[in-house]
Amino acid sequence: MPAAPQTNAATPAVDLERLLAAVDADYRRAERDILLPLAAGLRSPLGERARILAAARPMVEAMRAAAREGGAVAKLLGEYPISSAEGVVLLALAEAFLRIPDSATADRLIRDKLGSGEWSRHIGASDSLLINASAVALSMTRSWLAAGGEEGLFGKLVARLGEPVVRQAVRSAMRLIGEQFILGRDIDEALRHARVPAASGFRLSFDMLGEGARTKSDAKKYLDAYESAIAAIAGWARGGGNEIAAAPSISIKLSALHPRYEPTQEGRVRRELGPALLDLARLAKEAGIGFTMDAEEAERLRLSLDLFAGLAADRSLAGWEGLGLAVQAYQKRAVSVLRWVEALGAGSGRRIFVRLVKGAYWDYEIKRSQERGFADYPVFTRKAATDVSYLACARLMLGSAHIYPAFATHNALTVATIHEWTRGRADFEFQRLHGMGEGLYEPLRAAGGGLNCRIYAPVGGHTELLSYLTRRLLENGANSSFVHLLQDRDTPIESLLADPVRLVEEAGGAPHPRIPLPADLYGEERKNSTGIDLSDARTADELVVRMAAHWSAPWHAASLIDGLESGDTVVPLFDPARRDRNIGEARTAGPESIARAVASARAAQPEWDAAGAAARAGCLRRAADLMEESRDELMAIAVREAGKTIPDAIGEVREAVDFLRYYAARAERDFAPTPLPGPTGESNQIALAGRGVFACISPWNFPLSIFTGQVAAALVAGNAVVAKPAPQTPVMAHRAVKILHRAGVPANVLHLVLGDGAAGAALVADARIGGVAFTGSTASAKKIARSLVAGDGPIPPLIAETGGQNAMIVDSSALPEQVTDDLIASAFLSAGQRCSAARILFVQDVVADRTLEMLFGAMDELTLGDPGELATDVGPVIDQAAQSRLARHVEAHRGRVLHRLSAPEGGWFFAPVAIGLDDVAVLRE
Repeated sequence: MPAAPQTNAATPAVDLERLLAAVDADYRRAERDILLPLAAGLRSPLGERARILAAARPMVEAMRAAAREGGAVAKLLGEYPISSAEGVVLLALAEAFLRIPDSATADRLIRDKLGSGEWSRHIGASDSLLINASAVALSMTRSWLAAGGEEGLFGKLVARLGEPVVRQAVRSAMRLIGEQFILGRDIDEALRHARVPAASGFRLSFDMLGEGARTKSDAKKYLDAYESAIAAIAGWARGGGNEIAAAPSISIKLSALHPRYEPTQEGRVRRELGPALLDLARLAKEAGIGFTMDAEEAERLRLSLDLFAGLAADRSLAGWEGLGLAVQAYQKRAVSVLRWVEALGAGSGRRIFVRLVKGAYWDYEIKRSQERGFADYPVFTRKAATDVSYLACARLMLGSAHIYPAFATHNALTVATIHEWTRGRADFEFQRLHGMGEGLYEPLRAAGGGLNCRIYAPVGGHTELLSYLTRRLLENGANSSFVHLLQDRDTPIESLLADPVRLVEEAGGAPHPRIPLPADLYGEERKNSTGIDLSDARTADELVVRMAAHWSAPWHAASLIDGLESGDTVVPLFDPARRDRNIGEARTAGPESIARAVASARAAQPEWDAAGAAARAGCLRRAADLMEESRDELMAIAVREAGKTIPDAIGEVREAVDFLRYYAARAERDFAPTPLPGPTGESNQIALAGRGVFACISPWNFPLSIFTGQVAAALVAGNAVVAKPAPQTPVMAHRAVKILHRAGVPANVLHLVLGDGAAGAALVADARIGGVAFTGSTASAKKIARSLVAGDGPIPPLIAETGGQNAMIVDSSALPEQVTDDLIASAFLSAGQRCSAARILFVQDVVADRTLEMLFGAMDELTLGDPGELATDVGPVIDQAAQSRLARHVEAHRGRVLHRLSAPEGGWFFAPVAIGLDDVAVLRE
């Protein structure tokens, strides 16, 4: 059993800095390095283990019995886990259905979702009459829809008679599920409902539900809600005369209080959110209630810790022990965070309330790390690993004089273990979610012993419930979830009581074998490109310093052709963010130089083609590695030459690297000779070969990635290449070609010619060109096509990617916050210069006002400015011509501008703008 709390001396600030450095070091540390020391410190004596199992087994049996006797929601989750197709359908319905205000969209959603899934196999599978009846109804609905469709007899019957009934049934079911997890629609209703558990001795923690704010007005709404809730809870709490440890508390979601609660906006968040957070904490202190900062995504942790440290250091909160923090055990940093919290409590002379949770964003953390190409995950990949981390955190908390422990768990083995460690102690509490855990904690409390238990009680309407509900369903329905396995009658109790320490040590602390590291995401085919985690402050700051070193001297780019001709010229290059800042010069190619480049490439192509796909693929892979080694310089060029923001510059390099490795893998697979069927005694095979010389003409909006993708595909297929980048970004192309040459591509196989549209026209008009890869405007692509058709002989292939008008269509089932995030990213990031950027928004009229309000508010939160600053969201457009075209477009729609930001001075900036297209017809069924 951990030692009883002792009073420690104040911890100096230098220790806090050292402990924060340890938190940072554990962010994405290898799982084995974190786990094995934790597991070694948790090995239980045989007698302790036996007592834990003896206590846990009746808990599990009682919970299973309660689940069998439980409500409809528990049975529904047991019958339709999210690992099944039917569970996914119900999850989709639960997430979206209650958000839909109009019957037509609701009916379409039901028809779409219930038309999939094999509902009939669930008939009779449950001992619940309600679940079996639901399975029958769902199966019949699916059969009707499949038999008739929308236009058939059964479809018409369902549309006329069945859909209102089905719609109401689904709505009732979704509300039933929602009410399982919320205590009240508002704080007053929640307090009324809280009287019953409070009278039974349960403590309460109120959580005001809501997605993170996207606008200042939403943040103000959440702030007002918190203030009102604290005032209401204060009056309710004073009636009970509770001390702070037993008093009710409120949980604060920081992302709800600021629309840009992100690591790259740290300075702004400190200035704007810090004072508001302090005011809330002061109100909670005056009210005599607890105040807990809730946990969020891993990338926000350090920002949360900084704000929490500010609260702990503020003199106006001195002596108050209601200050609390939620810590996620599934994060690799959990133990390090608790050591920091302990030191913070010692330094501020208080005992900090810590709610220890397993964690609710696991799937997000895994997929985001994979998509961003990070070195490792911030979370453990095995359930047993999280359980070990949880127990290690619990032991640390119980041994600390400056932490008041609160253990939020529904796992019987975890509860039994902590119960064993805390014999004779009462200065801690367990926590359970409202609507869950009754079968675990009610018997424990009934058995006596002074067990403290707090109910974490969400408060909010059905609209605010949706994202919270989705997380609860994902957690409880996951295959490895204790709650899910508890309801699975085929899972023996011994499996539920397996020692997580033993499981971790038997696996050697290794991560889950089916969850590869981000670098290994594509298996043996290719390595994933490496990203940069900008939420790691030290990594981000060092990156900016390294990049700045690369743009201190002017750059030089030249057409890579032996011996320049008289028609070649030199042009200056300017930084789009600072029109007066000359960043270098480019030597362009005249017609004679272009002709010599084509001739040289044509002469070298046969030998390059004969080298074989494996040799060519090897060059591409070496080039990918060299690009990653040169990442800082390439990013610096992307920022200064193309005006890309730092996140976009990271993506630019990563995409180029991915192209190189992807085409290398495809070439080795696709260019191997393939046997063909034929007569006996005859051997036939087909093999691919290069066509000759490819002209690759790339745009400025992706000056490295698209340039590299075009060139790499042509080269690895056995072609020689003459590449012409956009005139605005010659430096990037020059560096890319130099890297390919260093990787083994012969200089006479790959030529670079710089120039404007006239240079591109001269290149494609050369009769020796065997094919063209082009990315740019539709008008230019048509000119190239006409030029290729006009020549004698076979028509060279044209591979063209051109622009378009990309639309986003939003109906009432969409989550407004997600719509806003996607619109902002698609329409305005990269200064709106992606060929895939959203240009037009079609939004259903019943949700249009709210959608546009949130969109315009989110636009106001964007930061326009120098793309070399981490806080910048929107940099300049590429040049003055682009700026002028955009200005003319807005001027032509001057009377229909709905919302517009202000552009910075001094560069080719153009502020985001939303224009109403009132001449677009309203689409009806």
